[in-house]
Formats: sequence, C-alpha cells, structure tokens
Amino acid sequence: MEGLLYIAAIIAAVAFAVLVVFLAMTLKASQRTLNNVANTLESLEKQMQGITSETTELLNKTNKLADDINEKSSKLNGVFDGVKGIGETVQEFNQSLKQFSSTISRTAMHNQDKASQAVTWGTALVDMWKKKRK
Repeated sequence: MEGLLYIAAIIAAVAFAVLVVFLAMTLKASQRTLNNVANTLESLEKQMQGITSETTELLNKTNKLADDINEKSSKLNGVFDGVKGIGETVQEFNQSLKQFSSTISRTAMHNQDKASQAVTWGTALVDMWKKKRK
C-alpha cells in the first residue's frame, strides 16, 4: 500500500510538473504577445505625433490662406464699388445727353418758324448781293 502512495505521489508530481511546463509556455506566449502589442502602440504613438504635427501645419497654412483670401476679397470690394460708381456716372451722362437732345429738339421745334424766316432772309440778302455785284 505504501508503494501505491509513492506511485500516486509520483503521478501527482509529474502532473504538477506538466502543468507548470504548460503554464510557463502559455505565460511566455502571452509575454511575446504583450511585447508585440507594446511595440505596435509605440509605433502608433510615433505615427500619431507625425500626423498631429502635419495637421497643425496644414491648419496654419489654411488659416493663412483664409486670411489672404479675406484680404484680397476686401480689396476687390473697392474695385466693385469703383465699377459701380463708373456705371452710375455713365448712366447720369446718358440721362444728361437725353435731356440735352430733348432740349435741342424742343428749341428747334419752337424756333422753326424763326429759323425758316432767317434762312429766307439770308437767301434774299445773298441774292441781292449777287445782283449788286454783277
């Protein structure tokens, strides 16, 4: 019976040793996996730093571009105001020409009789002068 106890103790010791070996192998595999995860996270952190710096640089350039566009847009507003003023001036000039033309037409119509009399008298005077010269 005592032999049976020794055999049982040896079997238990062998089983415990096998268990410890498999547990050690599992822990080693877990350690390798955790090391890989740590390396991946370090690499990811470096990449994120690069992305952050590039994003900051891009944001700065975008802000400068927006400022430049706003500045040029405000300058263009002055040009458009000037063009608007020129358009208004041309329109006022056209109205002045219309009024002037209308005034001349009215004056010519009112003085048509006088003008025809002046032409008639002028023609008569020229005819008389020509007759005197001959």
